[in-house]
Amino acid sequence: MRIVKEIPHKQFKITIFSWNGKFQIKIELDQYEQVFKINEQDVEGIDDVVNMLDTDFLKTTMHRFLTMRSDFTESFKRKNFINE
Repeated sequence: MRIVKEIPHKQFKITIFSWNGKFQIKIELDQYEQVFKINEQDVEGIDDVVNMLDTDFLKTTMHRFLTMRSDFTESFKRKNFINE
């Protein structure tokens, strides 16, 4: 797997990899990450992948991160790992 592009962003770490005929878009925030895979044949190149990461996409990505954090925190609370 090799890094094709790192995209600067004020909230996320965004890295695009190429591996096994696929682009992998990895978006990180704190301890959480989301990975999206797309066949290299389904786009004309890296610019198409970058253009997919528009404001609407990143907004829903943020909502998903918030849900992930909430789910994870609630799970910890149920298992008594976090004292309130």
